[in-house]
Amino acid sequence: MPHEPGTRREVAFDCGWGRLIAGHTFDDPAALARTLLAEREGQRDIAFFVDKPHVVVSHAPQQLFVDPSEALRLPLSTYVPRRHRRQGFTVRRLRARADIAAINAIYRSRRMVPVDPAEVWARRADPSLVYVLAEDLQSGEVIGVAMGVDHLRAFGDASPGASMWALAVSPQASHPGVGEALTRHLAEHFLARGHATLDVSVLHDNTQALALYRKLGFQPLPVFAVKRRNAINQPLFSGNDTASGLNPYARIIVDEAQRRGIRVEVLDAEAGYVRLDHGGRSVVCRESLSELTSAVAMSRCADKQVTARLLRQAGLQVPAQMVAGSTADHEAFLREHGAVVVKPVDGEQGRGVAVNLRSIEAVETAIEEASRHGGRVLLEAFCEGQDLRIVVIGHRVVAAAVRRPASVVGDGTSTIASLIDKQSRRRAAATGGESRIPLDAETRRCLADQGYRLDDVLPHGITLAVRRTANLHTGGTIHDVTDRLHPTLRSVAEHASRVLDIPVTGLDLLVPDVEGPDHVFIEANERPGLANHEPQPTAERFVDLLFPSTACVDATDPRYRQETA
Repeated sequence: MPHEPGTRREVAFDCGWGRLIAGHTFDDPAALARTLLAEREGQRDIAFFVDKPHVVVSHAPQQLFVDPSEALRLPLSTYVPRRHRRQGFTVRRLRARADIAAINAIYRSRRMVPVDPAEVWARRADPSLVYVLAEDLQSGEVIGVAMGVDHLRAFGDASPGASMWALAVSPQASHPGVGEALTRHLAEHFLARGHATLDVSVLHDNTQALALYRKLGFQPLPVFAVKRRNAINQPLFSGNDTASGLNPYARIIVDEAQRRGIRVEVLDAEAGYVRLDHGGRSVVCRESLSELTSAVAMSRCADKQVTARLLRQAGLQVPAQMVAGSTADHEAFLREHGAVVVKPVDGEQGRGVAVNLRSIEAVETAIEEASRHGGRVLLEAFCEGQDLRIVVIGHRVVAAAVRRPASVVGDGTSTIASLIDKQSRRRAAATGGESRIPLDAETRRCLADQGYRLDDVLPHGITLAVRRTANLHTGGTIHDVTDRLHPTLRSVAEHASRVLDIPVTGLDLLVPDVEGPDHVFIEANERPGLANHEPQPTAERFVDLLFPSTACVDATDPRYRQETA
């Protein structure tokens, strides 16, 4: 890209997650290479608008590489704004420190580099840098983010261009079109300020993003990006992604281990088995289940009846239970408690679970369905409350989150079945295929209880729960509440992990309020999904447990306790 009159020389613009190095402001390729080599640890610099990337890389071929991304440009003179009612969310500017924490939670969930909160907050009024956020109108949660750079102010470019970076949508977002809304908002922001173009850089294999940009009118731009070879960028330049094929729950552990210099051997990618080696110590893991969890502890968690009995004997609160038997016994249990839950005794991932059953017919049908997912079936007194998952590692609470059942938002034209299909595809894409909404008897029952069928058209703006259970594998979403957790809930969770004698567990409770002490334990999971709880340091604490010598903070240090208190 030729230099423009007035363009500043050798510009490296700090974006919070790293520097955007303006390649067209450098006359000397060697100087551009030196600037990239000065990248700070934990950040990701990008040299963009580079017209001779091979020359830049030649100055440090062992440390630099050409980024395999497509550069695209939207001519704002031909851009056509789209006027339509937005579905359940709004787009706004960054306005509070809490917004930055929400941005970083999204970036970590999308495996992106988080921003420096102090840097971003200090520059919140800088006209050269603009963060835009998508906010759910009902919950107030931030569900998407994008960053815009004004080239005139950032680089001194004579031609009034702009670019968009770090676009990300939360895996929890249930609304369609968040990425498009953020892109359009920035396009219209810069169009209103007299800018001529909006540029983006997107990985060549990100087909979903490429399709969106082409739909909006972006065109190929003949410039390139150069990056430094580092742990963050390794899959882009090595062609050998150690964690390739692993699900998000195994991958988050592998990434943390590699960051610490721990050797990783993938034993079975499909099942999530890896071997970690460091300093003469070797540990085999299946996601968050490791050799440190005994067979006895695992069996206690696998059998929900045993779990409840042990916790009850320890003075912890659990719901009344019975093993499915005769219809007469089921009727008596239902009369006593008014509503029941039916689940396989040794089931997992929400399969075969039916909630809030109030008729004997529904109970008998649910028992038959649950029996297909395990030998014995359990009836449990139904308890109202929020579905709370608490992750305990080394008998200390590391993360807590409320899980919400899958829901869809009506657009006034699509059937509920179509909305579920679209939402399910978004959830699968956001979770590496781990979360989908099944169109099964439980979904149909949930809809029927609310007066709907799958082929009904849901009115515009109406939010409809399509599952009773909040399990992530059946389309549920998870929302961090670690900082709000009541001390009593923290205490009983740590006590429960010691009762079960398990070093890593995900405890499920029902609570009226996460900031109150009332609770009832539902079950314990011996293999909790650590990736579901970012930005809490679940993977870090898990690897601390396996390899204490690699921990940044000694697990016995009081500061460790404070981080989870």
